[in-house]
Amino acid sequence: MKFSDGFWQLRPGVQALYGRQTYDVQHEGDTLNIIVPTKVVETRGDTLNRPALSVVLHSPMPGVVGVRIEHHTGGDRKVAFDLPGTRDSSGAGHVQIAMDQDAARLVSGDVTATVSRGAPWSLVFTDTETGRVLTSSGDKSLGYLQVAANAPVDGAFVSGTDGSVGGAYLHEQLALGVGELVYGLGERFGPLVKNGQSIEVWNADAGTSSEQAYKNIPFYLTNRGYGVLVNHPGHVSFEVGSETVERVQFSVAGESLEYFVIGGGQPAGVLDRYTELTGRPARVPAWSYGLWLSTSFTTDYDEETVTGFIEGMAEREIPLSVFHFDCFWMREFNWCDFEWDPRVFPDPAGMLARLHERGLRVCVWINPYIAQRSPLFDEAKANGYLVRRTDGSVWQWDMWQAGMALVDFTNPAAVTWYQDHLRRLVAQGVDSFKTDFGERIPVDVDYFDGSDPERMHNLYTQRYNEAVFEVLEEARGAGEAVLFARSATTGGQRLPVHWGGDNTSTFESMAETLRGGLSLGLSGFGFWSHDIGGFEGMPDAGVFKRWVAFGLLSSHSRLHGSENYRVPWLFDAAEGRDEADPLSATSVLRRFTQLKLELMPYLFAAGEEAHRTGLPVMRPMQVAFPEDPATAYLERQYMLGPDLLVAPVMDPSGEVDFYLPAGRWTSLLTGETREGGAWVREHHEFDSLPLYARSGAVIATSPGADRADADWLSGVTLRIFPGPTTARRTVDVVSPDGQRETFEVTIEAGRVAVRGGQGTGTGFKVQLPGADPVAARHGEVEISR
Repeated sequence: MKFSDGFWQLRPGVQALYGRQTYDVQHEGDTLNIIVPTKVVETRGDTLNRPALSVVLHSPMPGVVGVRIEHHTGGDRKVAFDLPGTRDSSGAGHVQIAMDQDAARLVSGDVTATVSRGAPWSLVFTDTETGRVLTSSGDKSLGYLQVAANAPVDGAFVSGTDGSVGGAYLHEQLALGVGELVYGLGERFGPLVKNGQSIEVWNADAGTSSEQAYKNIPFYLTNRGYGVLVNHPGHVSFEVGSETVERVQFSVAGESLEYFVIGGGQPAGVLDRYTELTGRPARVPAWSYGLWLSTSFTTDYDEETVTGFIEGMAEREIPLSVFHFDCFWMREFNWCDFEWDPRVFPDPAGMLARLHERGLRVCVWINPYIAQRSPLFDEAKANGYLVRRTDGSVWQWDMWQAGMALVDFTNPAAVTWYQDHLRRLVAQGVDSFKTDFGERIPVDVDYFDGSDPERMHNLYTQRYNEAVFEVLEEARGAGEAVLFARSATTGGQRLPVHWGGDNTSTFESMAETLRGGLSLGLSGFGFWSHDIGGFEGMPDAGVFKRWVAFGLLSSHSRLHGSENYRVPWLFDAAEGRDEADPLSATSVLRRFTQLKLELMPYLFAAGEEAHRTGLPVMRPMQVAFPEDPATAYLERQYMLGPDLLVAPVMDPSGEVDFYLPAGRWTSLLTGETREGGAWVREHHEFDSLPLYARSGAVIATSPGADRADADWLSGVTLRIFPGPTTARRTVDVVSPDGQRETFEVTIEAGRVAVRGGQGTGTGFKVQLPGADPVAARHGEVEISR
């Protein structure tokens, strides 16, 4: 939200008071309590009839400094994010405070906050060891503003409200250094670098071609070694080097604002610290990495149709892992009643058993809405399980489903009631739920527990997804539960997997989809997927095939559309191409599905790292190569795990431009090598794309695997890509059942040595570029090259 009119003036209808000086600092326990008057106090009379801001510095865990700014403190502390890192008592006593006549300092691990006494107001965050400035809050950064209801402020409108802006606001502005770039703020589909953008953190159902987003995360990180989380689940407005080009401004309505400055050095370290604070991505099962096939949205289907698709994929040797039933598994106008439509699925339990016999998992679509026609509506209304208007009536509207209402997830009885319906489906044989929607949440309502509806708008999706995830963990166990969720807020990474929402079937939408996924990864989410081929419209065969390569080289892979089935032979028929053609949609899907299954030991290890550290499986280049300034703006390529570079082809010509960082790179598909530190242009047919292994990479593979949850330890092959220098790598290979094998790999001039593998049963193999695999003997192998 923009409050100012250029550098000197405010917009009409805006009155502003700024924190002007540190008047008084009190040291209490592990906090610094600071009085910041809105005028420089020159006489005692200046302390009268004058608002002051209360600023508290504290630290919830090492390397994180919290700043709480309040005008009037008499209101109730409203619901904030659940921060698991604050519950860990191991960090107790980590704060050091020092005070002298010039300043007060709070030291928390590698972050030091220094507040200068007197005027002007100055709060500086530095790296504790080096003293390097991370960011700072300076003169006119702390703002308390009164805004008239009709004030012409930009950025005030958020979806689902009337756009009124009147009332009190607080803002903070943190400095941007020369060359400092900002990333994150959720799954945003515009430019990956957020500098110059105005961003409203407010969940909306707006598609991928919009400035709005399904997953809004009030967290950003920069290339200067820190991140910032605004601890406010409601509407947060960011001006990222836009209103004030030297600063990042964030503002909220009301009398209080809290944020955390999070250290960590490199972006990976900041994500590690951030996900320690807000929660790690949960482990996901190996089977979830395989190919998901959907009925699509508005298509006609029954068990015969579903079986035909599954058999068609099997006949074409395209392994499937999950079959997904979208909305119409339930009867129209009844969403949600959690009952299979008996007209087309008369024997759901039998059908699910038959799908399981084929080795498939089953996912079904749900949402948190109860349509008026649903048999559950009256029951939920009578028991108080639905969100109500302020007059006591049930909140309803006709968007999406006629007369639909919202389940009130702040009511424990409503949560149990909703979960019991899911438990019944799990007992039938459902393995996963696609938790759609959760963004169109009104603010003119009352919640059971009295939660502020403005705060609950974004937080609603967390309550919804938590309720569903809990059922799956209860039934399947930790590490076996997996959602396919669309909406999220801070902490949503604890409830994977998330997908990118409603895109269109074009190359442009493919590019914006990738930007959204990379932005989400920079916001702490470890796993992500998208609708291969695009959701809206029918992609031409070229778009579909290029998207297949991208989709199967994502952490999770789903074929899904709106009005059309997404089985590959339909695209071949439309194109008039023989399915046996290596460039047919059928052949391309088979090739990349089998490639992903072959890479499963490597991908599963990357997923384990995401769970441990918050480092996403699909890693933005800025995270993987933070020291290389050429990666700063890259948004059309990424690292899949630590060692594989992927550059999807997004042009009908087959031309693709991408950047290889310094070092030797080897194509995983052809064995061709390139020296990095330069841009490359290549042409690729539909069965190929730039997929390069970095120098010194060790890629654990499972050749010939036909399942994502195969026992790859019984036949693992280590593909090793030597570079010009000596390297030593430790590679952990973890099987789906939790068995672990550690390999020690030494790469020296002319020699590669591998030790380990005694527990792999049938042994393992080692393969160098351009050579046949070599079997290991007695748990070790040495190869000269």
